[in-house]
Amino acid sequence: MKEGWPQTLWIARHGQSAGNVARDAAEAAGLALIDIEFRDIDTPLSDLGIEQSIALGRWFRDLPAPERPQVVLCSPYVRARETARLILEQAGLREGTDVRLRVDERLREKEFGVLDRLTRHGIVQKFPELDAQRHHVGKFYFRPPGGESWCDVILRLRSLTEMMTREHGGERVLVVAHQVIVNCMRYLVENLDEQQILAIDKLGDVPNCSITSYRLASDGHQLAPDRVNFIAPLVEAGAPVTVAPDAQAAPKP
Repeated sequence: MKEGWPQTLWIARHGQSAGNVARDAAEAAGLALIDIEFRDIDTPLSDLGIEQSIALGRWFRDLPAPERPQVVLCSPYVRARETARLILEQAGLREGTDVRLRVDERLREKEFGVLDRLTRHGIVQKFPELDAQRHHVGKFYFRPPGGESWCDVILRLRSLTEMMTREHGGERVLVVAHQVIVNCMRYLVENLDEQQILAIDKLGDVPNCSITSYRLASDGHQLAPDRVNFIAPLVEAGAPVTVAPDAQAAPKP
């Protein structure tokens, strides 16, 4: 297989999850803990997340056949796997025949350690010193006990992009993962620095089932940005657009 960047790279955030809904409810009620029964890895899509995933799948279905994904790289988390399954189902792409599906743990959600399931109120109440440290250090470098910093996520994604260029050069690749993964992939592909990616992050959350995409530049060596947080497939299908952070995500500074 030819080495190099994919011909087309789409990076999608999963559809709205039950965790997104639970987090919104906990924050609105001023609770310290997000009330959700699942492990983060097992959190499923909400009914709206299913609708969003179907809408995105139908958008891929309507692309000309030579422009549809050939490879899907997916987070092992249930909400991402359900999103990928619905996209392929609605796009009419058969796993193993039309598209190769690879579940890769390097695309998993950022791990939050002791801050897992806490709202912003809970973090301040239970770990005031960590909250102060996080604001001082900044989210790019801050690593909660037992968790990851953005740099840790970027480190695992570096090996993923190396695999991508080694095994999927010149192909059309769809990545289905999480909000932090979308931003950290942008950091790598667009060669950004800390200030640039945090400025992008500060603009707002990545919409559920939005697409950020790149196409191989004319020089054949670099990926050129094509779309950023593209939500037209949802809008055209009448599926509500949601931009809530994941249930386990620590709040923005």
